[in-house]
Amino acid sequence: MKVALCFIISYSHILNKEQLWIDWIEPNKDIINVYFHYKDIRLIKSSWIKQHAINPKYIQNTSYYNVIPAYMALLSQAFHDDKENIWFSMLTESCVPIISPVKFRKIFLDNYNSSIIKCKPSYWNVTLHRRANLILLKKEYHLANDPWFTLTRLHVQQCFIFLTYKKKLFNQINAGGLANESIFAIILQTFNEITNNKRLINEPSSIADWTRMASPTSPYLFKEGTTDNINIIKNMLNRNKYALFLRKIDPQFPSAVLEKIMQMDCEDKCVEL
Repeated sequence: MKVALCFIISYSHILNKEQLWIDWIEPNKDIINVYFHYKDIRLIKSSWIKQHAINPKYIQNTSYYNVIPAYMALLSQAFHDDKENIWFSMLTESCVPIISPVKFRKIFLDNYNSSIIKCKPSYWNVTLHRRANLILLKKEYHLANDPWFTLTRLHVQQCFIFLTYKKKLFNQINAGGLANESIFAIILQTFNEITNNKRLINEPSSIADWTRMASPTSPYLFKEGTTDNINIIKNMLNRNKYALFLRKIDPQFPSAVLEKIMQMDCEDKCVEL
């Protein structure tokens, strides 16, 4: 059983904390595969990223409003590349691991049959905002999902089934823009999986600070290892027992601080740094 870490780096062609990822993966390299979707392989400078870059023939045009093709290309490559991949975590260049390799392995082995994705009713007025074209769907599909999440192999397969047999609907949703924040919840709802607590954990697998938003659509960007930032991260970890990753992290954020946070025991109460 393995985890596929699926990164979309189509804009920057870097990982903000590449060495941190390499060091974190090493203890669990027997259960982790890595995949990168990019725009132009010639723009990738890192030999490690190039080593894990998906085949150029699968690369899709990607923009802020239309990233779903990149999601599906990554998931398809990871799904078919190794049949042992049973967890698929979607990530960006600004994501970092935020729990220790030991704790990650335990959460995976305890929950490998469940996707970890936060799904909820759409938080925008579907009559005013076109995003994902929800206004064209029945109310039960007026849904939102965290854009960065972890899916099981079964749920990834259901994404492919939806794309194949409901292609017109898939394209209609995608045409509304920002569909990555709805389409996975819609697919899960189609297969009656959102309320199936045996196969879905309705919690974030990637945590972010939405209390201090960087823009109307983007969470806070952690740049400094201040006491306030450390405490906010610790509190998010305490509230989210299934958190695996943290976004958004600036390249300048001290890796040493992140490494210390990873080693904290957050089962009951985070220890002091």
